[in-house]
Amino acid sequence: MTTQNEHEIPGVPPEAQADAAPAPAAADAAASREAELEAELTTIKDQLLRAVAETENVRRRLEQQAEERGKYAVAGFAKDMLQVADNLRRALDSIPAEARETDAVARTLAEGVELTERGLLSALERYGIKRIEALGQRFDPHLHQAMMEVEDPSQPSGMVVLEMQAGYVIAERLLRPAMVGVSKGGPKPLANADSGVDTTA
Repeated sequence: MTTQNEHEIPGVPPEAQADAAPAPAAADAAASREAELEAELTTIKDQLLRAVAETENVRRRLEQQAEERGKYAVAGFAKDMLQVADNLRRALDSIPAEARETDAVARTLAEGVELTERGLLSALERYGIKRIEALGQRFDPHLHQAMMEVEDPSQPSGMVVLEMQAGYVIAERLLRPAMVGVSKGGPKPLANADSGVDTTA
């Protein structure tokens, strides 16, 4: 009398049962492989997103550097041209006011030099180079270079009361500080919340 193996399925030939036996193991292996592939895909997606973000950051940095190079490329040339502007201003200051009124030649010369100075400053402004307004302003160490202190009780302490050489900025960057005289001895200036600069020392 034959005894049926406890693992055999009744009514199914033994060879068919042998083929069907590995099916659960194969399904587990396939599920495990699918999970591995999904994990790899997630990793690759993450790497791709990081690479795209880094590429965008590099592009922005290069654009910013190119823009700054364009803005400040003329800085060296501009500094040389400022000496020309200084000389024109000195020439104008050397012509006495009474000579302008009484001497036609001096008046014509002064007008010509003024015209040249305006043309030069206008050309500089087209390239983002602007003169710093110093006289009457509160001393700012980021824009002004104090050359002397001036006793002037009528002015608050720390005010620019004398400009010895004009200062200039190029596209919000300091090109040359204004050389100035700063008042002392007057009342302390009111605190300026905007400047954040202590000039009372």
